Amino acid sequence: MVDISPTALGSSATSDIFQILRDGRPRTRTELATLTGLARSTVGLRIDSLLQLGLIGPAETAPSTGGRPSSQFALTGGNKVVLAVDIGATHVRIAVSDLVGRPLSEDAATIAVTEGPEAVLDWVITAGDDLVQRAGRTLEDLLAIGVGLPGPVEHSSGRPINPPIMPGWDNFDVPAWLGAHFSVPVLVDNDVNIMALGEREVAWPEIDHLIFVKVATGIGAGVISRGMLQRGAQGVAGDIGHVRVSRSSETVCHCGNLGCLEAVASGPALAAILSEQGLAAESSQDVIELVRSGNQKAIQAVRQAGRDLGEILNAAISLINPSVIVVGGAMAQAGEHLIAGVREVVYARSMPLATQHLQITQSSVGANAAVLGASILAIHHVLSPESVEAMVVDLADAAAR
Repeated sequence: MVDISPTALGSSATSDIFQILRDGRPRTRTELATLTGLARSTVGLRIDSLLQLGLIGPAETAPSTGGRPSSQFALTGGNKVVLAVDIGATHVRIAVSDLVGRPLSEDAATIAVTEGPEAVLDWVITAGDDLVQRAGRTLEDLLAIGVGLPGPVEHSSGRPINPPIMPGWDNFDVPAWLGAHFSVPVLVDNDVNIMALGEREVAWPEIDHLIFVKVATGIGAGVISRGMLQRGAQGVAGDIGHVRVSRSSETVCHCGNLGCLEAVASGPALAAILSEQGLAAESSQDVIELVRSGNQKAIQAVRQAGRDLGEILNAAISLINPSVIVVGGAMAQAGEHLIAGVREVVYARSMPLATQHLQITQSSVGANAAVLGASILAIHHVLSPESVEAMVVDLADAAAR
């Protein structure tokens, strides 16, 4: 009988092998032995445990150098899945993905976040159960849930803290509410942070310094530096929507302060400005349609919003020195007018060295950035060394019983 006790499995070494295989490149037992310094027989034992967990699978056979061709192994989606949840001001998007980020089933609904946490999260639970089943999986195959919220989130607890557009959500225990039903870890973050993760994963995987800016009902930024999402001490890094804009000192923001970027450049703010000018604009979508129809007042308002955003990003460029700034969210659908305003200010005011290779561009992932980022958030947790080690130990304990 093969010894699969925790000591024999060597959970730490098993995790080390798995982290090597996470890049998706197939490798043989011999290659893994060379990379880890472990004996080939020991690597074989670790491979067996990862196969049992469904985290890796056989890949194509390596070319023979004489004798029987060597088997190769690589990260596989397998049967294990994560649940991704994007909660916006007026929508919820949800998807079940495998461990390489491929969506297996998806759903969406128009639900206002103002309906409160119980109503919104109960819909997530019902839809999540249905999507897992539609993906051909069971809740036993679900390993984690990633959630994005349209407001400040204390990352350590997953609780929204004083979210301006989310009445009833303050300090609500989102992980506990979802975890009570699904019995898996629940990772919660600000929606723009997970959008940054999703955008980078798909469009800019080789870029280590990136700022993703969401302009919609609110305005925020997700900051990636040295390839890692930066949340700051309490998780509010990138909350640029409530930085004061110099030209608008008397505009009242819903946060209670005057002159915030969000108060003059968000979708609702632009709709209010155009409405005061006699145009039929009640929402971000109305502003977008006016721009698309060629209305000059709407185009100028959006262009000015870009300039205001550029003013704030100018300071961020000096602090962070990104290679890429991506503009997403509903107002990015207004085309190049918003981004043109950003570029106008940034390229005029920032230091030449900081902007000579800087790209300022529209999101290429669009509305799917947040739900994709939520899946990445969950996958990173599931595939972390600590999580893999815990799964290996649980496997050994189950075999010993």
